[in-house]
Amino acid sequence: MDHMHNWGNILLYFVPALLIMAAIFMVIKRFLEVQQSIIIKFLERDLQLKAQGDRTDKNKESLPLKLQAYERLILFLERIAPNSILVRVHRGGMTAPQLQSDLVSTIRAEYEHNLSQQVYISEQAWQEVQNAKEDMMRIINNAYSTVGANATGIQMSSHIFEQVLKLENLPTQKAIDFLKSEAKKLLG
Repeated sequence: MDHMHNWGNILLYFVPALLIMAAIFMVIKRFLEVQQSIIIKFLERDLQLKAQGDRTDKNKESLPLKLQAYERLILFLERIAPNSILVRVHRGGMTAPQLQSDLVSTIRAEYEHNLSQQVYISEQAWQEVQNAKEDMMRIINNAYSTVGANATGIQMSSHIFEQVLKLENLPTQKAIDFLKSEAKKLLG
């Protein structure tokens, strides 16, 4: 019986100790789970901030290139506008076929020089630039068709200006306005 009594005393000491150890284990386990969840949230937030910072850095690096593309394309459009291109290309004594050929080749050369700018602008902006170029070439070709091969360069120039005056909006100006509005959005 003494032996049983010793086991009873032992159990009286160890059972509460085991219960306390189990309770401590549960508390520590819960504490570690909470700490792990806090660390995971912190790391996720840190990664998000880093990714956001990387995007901001990339935008800071690409913004000057994008703005330069808008500037170059606006310059291209200004240079192919009728009042600008006719002053630059027309020389005294030119025939209509010579003027038409020089105007079209000048527009194509300037366009090809600026082809790479499409990488930095939106699809819609590039489409506006292409439409303006095509419209200007159409105006030139229509003027040539109207005046004929025997006309002078001055007669053809006059007919180009007559066509342009009939238009509500100059194709190049429409594209310039679009590019300017997009560039302003980039600047915030």
